[in-house]
Amino acid sequence: MTTVINKFEQAARDKVRDAGINVFVLVDESHRSQYGQMHAKMARVFPNACYIGFTGTPLTRAEKSTAEKFGSFIHKYPMRQAVRDRAVVPLLYEGRIVDQDVDKDQLERWFERVTRHLSEDQKTDLKRKMSRSEAVNATEQRVKEVAYNIAVHYEQNWRGTGFKAQVATASKRIGLKYWRYLLDYGIEAALVISPPDTREGHEGVNTSEAPDVQAFWKQMMDRYGSEESYNREIIRSFAQADGMEIMVVVDKLLTGFDEPRNAVLYVDKPLREHTLLQAIARVNRLFEGKDYGYIIDYRGVLGELNDAMNLYDALAEYDAADIEGTIADVAAEISRLPQLHSDLWAIFQRISNKQDSEAMERLLEPEDRRQHFYEALTNYARSLRVALSTTKFYEDTPEKRVNLYKQDLKFFHQLRQAVKMRYAEAIDYRDYEDKVRKLMDEHIKATGTSTITQMVDIFDAEKFDAEVEKLGTPAAKADTILNRMKRTISERMDEDPAYYRRFAELVAATIEAYRQGRLDQLDYLQQSEELLDAMRAGHSADLPVELRPYRHAPAYFGLLRSALGGNGVNVVPLAIQIEQTIEAHKVTDWATNLDVQKRIRLQLDDMLFELERQHDLTISEEELDMLIESVLEVAKVRDGLQ
Repeated sequence: MTTVINKFEQAARDKVRDAGINVFVLVDESHRSQYGQMHAKMARVFPNACYIGFTGTPLTRAEKSTAEKFGSFIHKYPMRQAVRDRAVVPLLYEGRIVDQDVDKDQLERWFERVTRHLSEDQKTDLKRKMSRSEAVNATEQRVKEVAYNIAVHYEQNWRGTGFKAQVATASKRIGLKYWRYLLDYGIEAALVISPPDTREGHEGVNTSEAPDVQAFWKQMMDRYGSEESYNREIIRSFAQADGMEIMVVVDKLLTGFDEPRNAVLYVDKPLREHTLLQAIARVNRLFEGKDYGYIIDYRGVLGELNDAMNLYDALAEYDAADIEGTIADVAAEISRLPQLHSDLWAIFQRISNKQDSEAMERLLEPEDRRQHFYEALTNYARSLRVALSTTKFYEDTPEKRVNLYKQDLKFFHQLRQAVKMRYAEAIDYRDYEDKVRKLMDEHIKATGTSTITQMVDIFDAEKFDAEVEKLGTPAAKADTILNRMKRTISERMDEDPAYYRRFAELVAATIEAYRQGRLDQLDYLQQSEELLDAMRAGHSADLPVELRPYRHAPAYFGLLRSALGGNGVNVVPLAIQIEQTIEAHKVTDWATNLDVQKRIRLQLDDMLFELERQHDLTISEEELDMLIESVLEVAKVRDGLQ
């Protein structure tokens, strides 16, 4: 049975009581609503029950009475363990501050003018109230500046990647300001608040800006019809890659809201105790391509985080062990960048001329070395992306070094592209996910930046030859031709095994001859082009004339010749007969119809038996079965080509 704790009030009033000892009460969110009358009334209804509490938020020292209510811990799963288990992504923190110039004399003069009717005590009290951080942080110019900073940061680092952000604000009226400014700055934003007559954040119901909030709420209700539809539509859009980009919130959807695309939390409100940890957990959910969750703090919620203890000081109510290892200062991640940069270049340490891309491409010929290079490049690009999204990196790193990092990223990505083309690897588009392209587009301002080219079919002579012509040395062109041929042979081998197996052997022999120095670059290229032309020509060069009118018989001929040709038997008539037999038996879904396949096998067996009798051949039962199965498999593959 599932219920809410509020219902126990009526049950207790009606003196409902179940004294059974086999009652187990599972209390979710047990850090809430368990320290007042509601828990007591629930305990009155079930006085002998076993109460088991669940909470995803570390307990505060002030709330250790929870242990008295629920007993000792059955199981603990701290955030640091979740990070280690990769159940969540780690969090990166960056603190930012908005400089504010105060014209103190002018402010004092105007303050005296507008408060001239107040007593000195009243003036002092008003000054104290208006000088509090909340009043200062809510000033129009500050909100405008932070909103602009958020818009620029999101646009440069996250727009177009499919990842989203939330802005946590201190009140509905401040949230409304943020929403309007973000729209002005070209961000697709939405404001999510509870109804105006509901207290939320650090405000009372009746604020001086309430008419603006009331007007906004009416606008939303007119558009969506109800609060439920308003929430549902915003959440739906936020969950789509091309939907709304930034969600401005106060309390609603800041806790208890899970959207894996949510990657950045911009904090401009005080957050304390369990609310703080629940808020930052909005951005630590797993999602493909998401390496970290980012906390951009405009309020100093977590301090500088230069030392882990600063975190625990800022969260004095928490046990350090509960949050240890869940948040890292962005400076720690940036500090890895020089080593990752060095690791990448170390792969090419044996090459003296670091601009010799041909030598670097040749070095990466072994597949295991290429994989090492790809992994090192991915780690470097990820770290640089983090660095380029922070102001601290630009402040602490000389401009010359920043530009070097950027240009090296461009160079190595171009090298990676060339290597993938040269060695005919399948392009995995996850490796070119939106965020990497975004990084290069935004931060690398160089002419001639190339984009990844789709693999071109070698049988599309015009397009493929044009791609090859773009390459540099004759050896690079030959490698590209032969490796692309190898890939095509592998893909098409099952269509015509004998034909493509012959070309596989010729390609391998040509590559080996060049490696052993028996061919120079020009001869290597010439032989590669001749092989390519021969494979494009198909069977026409050496195919018996009787087979040319037939679509599938040439493939069957290759199988028969490989298995029986050594006996001097003319297998051309049998290849034609096999095509006619299989085509005559084809019905819808014949390739999965066991009865049809059985009939074909019987006829093929009869044909081969007759051939064996006519030519006085001795073919083992095993060889016959293997040949028949090979013919059937080729027939199935080729049937899918029609």
